Amino acid sequence: MAGDVAIYGKDTCPYTSAARDDYAARGVAVTYFNVKKDPEAMRRFLELSGGDRRVPLIVERGRVSIGFGGT
Repeated sequence: MAGDVAIYGKDTCPYTSAARDDYAARGVAVTYFNVKKDPEAMRRFLELSGGDRRVPLIVERGRVSIGFGGT
């Protein structure tokens, strides 16, 4: 089963790493999509973000948010 939360990001982004670590620490199942390595994930990411390329993009219970940790 897919995670409760989807995170679209890049391995090199500290905010993406922080988001993944935070959800893991809270025991929340996360499905991670690396938009740099997965063209289909990049397409979905751009659809969800309306073309905004800032990461991470987090989808939780149908709610889309961009950024993590005050960004």
